[in-house]
Amino acid sequence: SLSPGATETIYALNSQNFLVGRSDYCDYPEEATKIESVGPITEPNIEKIAELNPDLVIASAHFSKELVDKIEALGIKVAVLYGEDSFDGAYKNIQDIALVLGKQEEGTKIIDEMKKKVEEVENKVKDLKKPSVYYVVGFGKTDFTAGGNTFIGQIIDRAGGENIAKEIDGWNYSKEVLMEKNPDIVVLSDKYDSKSGFTTGEGYKDLKAVKEGKVYEIDDNMLSRQGPRQADGLEALAKIIHPEAFK
Repeated sequence: SLSPGATETIYALNSQNFLVGRSDYCDYPEEATKIESVGPITEPNIEKIAELNPDLVIASAHFSKELVDKIEALGIKVAVLYGEDSFDGAYKNIQDIALVLGKQEEGTKIIDEMKKKVEEVENKVKDLKKPSVYYVVGFGKTDFTAGGNTFIGQIIDRAGGENIAKEIDGWNYSKEVLMEKNPDIVVLSDKYDSKSGFTTGEGYKDLKAVKEGKVYEIDDNMLSRQGPRQADGLEALAKIIHPEAFK
């Protein structure tokens, strides 16, 4: 598996006995890290893949045609997941992996459970007032956030928040606009100890959310990886935005 989302799905399908190799980024569940790594997602070690001699390599949409050709030249089949960046895309990827592994029934069960959780979360927050939310992807010299056309941007809306960057496409953002919008809530990754850097950073420390202690951390892999945990990611974000709805 050269896709962290696919690796998570393989484990959720209880099919990890098929897994002989992974990418460096396939780190969930923790036991996946015991599987031999073949390197980065976009630059895997082709020789190591050949040594492992898999029947199939599963990759995600950003996997290059050149890499597909190199692996297929070794007589190894490659399945590239092309689910769009949405819940429907995640469901499609899970179903496709389940089909390949002969676990369609289990795949359908995972998808049904995800849909149920998404619906439950949306019902809990749908009538609540939406606080303004800023999702930090990067900060410092350049600011990056989740624009309105991104999956994370859509999740903020479904979790009962008002994404202050909903009017932009993509990820680039302006620090000046952030200061002007002055969001109620800031959410950032729980990796890299970024919260302390953000809350003490020039300009950021003056934000209302920082002053009121409304800067929160989340496991962003639950949001960014297309797999079974994305519904959990929606719930985790909704609990940050509307803790009162989950008491």
